[in-house]
Amino acid sequence: MNQLTLKARLSQDRAVLAPGVYDALSALIAEQAGCEALYLSGASIAYTRLGRSDVGLTTYTEVADTLARITERVDLPVIVDADTGFGNALNLMRTVKGFERAGAAMIQIEDQTFPKRCGHLDGKTVVPVGEMVGKLKAALDARTRSDTLILARTDALAVEGLDAALERAQAYLECGVDALFIEALRTPEQMDAACARFAHRIPLLANMVEGGKTPVQNATELQTRGFRIVIFPGGTARAVAHTLQGYYASLHQHQTTLPWQDKMLDFDGLNQVIGTQELMATGKRFE
Repeated sequence: MNQLTLKARLSQDRAVLAPGVYDALSALIAEQAGCEALYLSGASIAYTRLGRSDVGLTTYTEVADTLARITERVDLPVIVDADTGFGNALNLMRTVKGFERAGAAMIQIEDQTFPKRCGHLDGKTVVPVGEMVGKLKAALDARTRSDTLILARTDALAVEGLDAALERAQAYLECGVDALFIEALRTPEQMDAACARFAHRIPLLANMVEGGKTPVQNATELQTRGFRIVIFPGGTARAVAHTLQGYYASLHQHQTTLPWQDKMLDFDGLNQVIGTQELMATGKRFE
């Protein structure tokens, strides 16, 4: 996919599968596994950098820094979660410009109030439609490259119901955004209703959260329904957390990593993943 922008890739029939990443190492391993796009979620940054929940604690600078480190290391297009834009329309314009400079292929903006929270947590609230429309127009005005895509997300389903969420998505589509994300669809019937209304007009994103409110399906099933982008945003952090629970428990119990070594890379194995030999060879050229 290095030869295709995300915009060009979305013109194809096959859905884009974008696993969640949270730093340059996770992005590098996803690229080596053959993934063709990445999703950087605010939740995963909160989990890994702060050890906290996704309740609006991450900042613009933390996300921009993480994004820049990822795009410096890998060539894959990155969809980045900009939450609410970290403020009003002016803040959002700064966010779009900064994320674009940091290499974002697509910037996701949601209509929650502040402090926002994970789309699969209860207790969400949303801003008025007019406010979100103004922010989306500001975001579209702020970008400088046509290949930088704007993804509009609505969290209204949990607050106002499906019909209201679909009406919000319609208003956001009319702003000229490049893709839509109707968060936390709860049943296959709701997913089909969203696709019936929008899939023939604009790329729709499906968010797969293990243990969340949307039924988890594979990308092929979701493509058949009409979705063009499929993300598994927090699965990476949950898998890593599960692995670390086992690793640290074993180390504490046995006082050595020996019982765990068949489940981990050794020194040379990790250096191979991160390209240490290639890096040293590059440095040697300039001695």
